[in-house]
Amino acid sequence: MSRNTPPGLEVPLHAIAHGRAGDKGDTSNISVIAYEAEAWPVLIEQVTEVRVLDLFQPLGATRVDRYELPNLNALNFVIANTLGGGVNASLRLDRHGKGLSFRLLGGLTVEIPAALLPIGSPYRTGRTL
Repeated sequence: MSRNTPPGLEVPLHAIAHGRAGDKGDTSNISVIAYEAEAWPVLIEQVTEVRVLDLFQPLGATRVDRYELPNLNALNFVIANTLGGGVNASLRLDRHGKGLSFRLLGGLTVEIPAALLPIGSPYRTGRTL
């Protein structure tokens, strides 16, 4: 978190954002979209190319490019070599990589002030799912 932000709670990325995944050959395309505009700066600061590459390297990822979409409060990640060769070559159950968005949303954590969590979130009270 930045020095001007009070310490917060460490929560899974899915507590503040949702995602969409697609594929093109052996490249996965994952968008992360903040539920609330106030969470956008957290995405920019904490959901980095390096962290995403670290998460996907066990699947064979070799490169991650991040694109910022500020008008949508979203990030788009293009992740090379994550689909086991692509739809026609892969032996994986999820050859299109549709489940990879939740790998990102559930596998990364972010630190965020409790006040920025959506109302009704169990993470506001310190409970975890």
